[in-house]
Amino acid sequence: MGDAYKLEQWGSMYHMLGGSAAGLVGLLFIVTSLHITKITDNPVLRRLANQRTIYLFLLLIEAVLVLMPQPLQALGVELIALNLFGLGFPLSDVYIFFKSRNSGKSDDWAIMRAVRYIMAFLVGTAGGVALIRQSLWGMYMVTASYVALLILVALNAWAIMFTRD
Repeated sequence: MGDAYKLEQWGSMYHMLGGSAAGLVGLLFIVTSLHITKITDNPVLRRLANQRTIYLFLLLIEAVLVLMPQPLQALGVELIALNLFGLGFPLSDVYIFFKSRNSGKSDDWAIMRAVRYIMAFLVGTAGGVALIRQSLWGMYMVTASYVALLILVALNAWAIMFTRD
């Protein structure tokens, strides 16, 4: 096995990523509490805040799984399950987008947000498959997915903070 398979070498990276996700959970709670009236009155913002919090918790779980000593194949299976679970949220957003589009009240940015999250979760799922197959690129794909999701959630929290009534 090559160096990319030695999960202990990814430890420092995942300590940093897990800490970043944990910090963003706290910041998202602050942003949500500062704009609680706007968020509770707006179903789109409520869904955004709820899903982004779930995404951050999924990222925390992913960091724990990577840091936990276990066989590479077990990690791959867990990451596939975690990413497929996360994939359900943006897919539901796509469904809601097309359903609301027919009623004339659609959030045009919803599809753009959803596609980005779908791509990130699919890359994470592919990384899990690669780990099961002991492919060199598995951890790189998982990490790229993780970083993409972390950035997307941070940008969406920023958008929630500056949303107008």
